[in-house]
Amino acid sequence: MSGKLDKAKGFKKSKPGTYLSIGTSLFGAVSVLKQVKKARVENDKLMLVDAAISAAAIVTGVALLVRELRRLGDDDVLLG
Repeated sequence: MSGKLDKAKGFKKSKPGTYLSIGTSLFGAVSVLKQVKKARVENDKLMLVDAAISAAAIVTGVALLVRELRRLGDDDVLLG
């Protein structure tokens, strides 16, 4: 059982695992965009601020994941 758990932990630090994490983070951006639209329609500034903070968290998270990809030695043309 321990071997499977170690393998799952290793996947998170692998290139495919990191790509999956980036995709999951970007999928969260869809929710933030919906929140922004709703905040604008309702003219709710507090909800708009919440959406902006959530968006900043997503951007930061994706930037950290991209940095992790670079550390893993990914030679993808898109990452430079």
